[in-house]
Amino acid sequence: MVRVVRFHELGGPEVLRIENVDVQGPGPGEVQIRVRALGLNRAEALLRSGTYIERPVLPSGLGLEAAGIVEALGEGVDGFAPGDAVSIVPPPSMVRWPAYGELASFPARLVVKHPPSLGFEAAAAAWMQYLTAYGALIDIAGLRSQDFVVITAASSSVGLAAIEIANVVGATTIAVTRTSAKKRALTESGAAHVIASAEEDLEARLKEIAGPAGVRVVLDAVGGPSFEPLTAAMSRGGILIEYGGLSPEPTPFPLFSVLSKSLTLRGYLVHEIIGDSARLAAAKSFILEGLTSGSLRPVIARTFPFDEIVEAHRFLESNEQFGKIVVTV
Repeated sequence: MVRVVRFHELGGPEVLRIENVDVQGPGPGEVQIRVRALGLNRAEALLRSGTYIERPVLPSGLGLEAAGIVEALGEGVDGFAPGDAVSIVPPPSMVRWPAYGELASFPARLVVKHPPSLGFEAAAAAWMQYLTAYGALIDIAGLRSQDFVVITAASSSVGLAAIEIANVVGATTIAVTRTSAKKRALTESGAAHVIASAEEDLEARLKEIAGPAGVRVVLDAVGGPSFEPLTAAMSRGGILIEYGGLSPEPTPFPLFSVLSKSLTLRGYLVHEIIGDSARLAAAKSFILEGLTSGSLRPVIARTFPFDEIVEAHRFLESNEQFGKIVVTV
């Protein structure tokens, strides 16, 4: 028997339960790991509440990121051995491959031997954020050193990862956060410019920073009314990549800006990178190089013990964090 986190009904953090269950060994092509740390993501809160793109089958497990030690190998798996320190690329289904537990199995192609210097907590905090940011900025937008790039929800784990990746390329980063409370921390995390959107004129500040050339790349997790000022400050042929929808307000279609500048507005989910072997291999190589060199350093907002998973989810939904929330097992 091992401990896992499950929920038997949809709802808030309080529906999460730690239960003792029998866990089977890894299936063909899978690697089972003894989990040492979990990385928390908003997707897990959405699954728990019934508003995620995937529907849970109750009772359901959850979780997309983990790091630990290889416990057992399924049929047909090579390249790993029991005792290897590994971390997990988020699987396409957390219902099928839930991470929240003392033991968990994942497809071998999504298991990575991370740099030993990284440690389990940082390794559990790495893959979702860096894959999401890499896929948007490098794979899709082809970010260049001469580009201005706007990153909204900049204090989130993906936002901070995007700042780091843009800095590796040499692009000029413009971090957008709601208030000035996190301005200093964002600057210390490498943002060249920081805009507090609730306190400043977003369009005017973007045009002041980027100048006549405008902003070529926008990575947005918010949507809502900010589409108008964001696109108004973009360059001809620019691309806005939308990977979230944090704003509760309607998102207008900025018709004039799109037509006059030939803009691309593109929806994006990290699954398109994870589901393509060639694109995933390129992403892994870029991220592992950054993690090894130290140019990519996961920021951990707070760490909770496994027994406090409910409290960890409450903090996840508080929007108070700067970086990633990690749970140790």
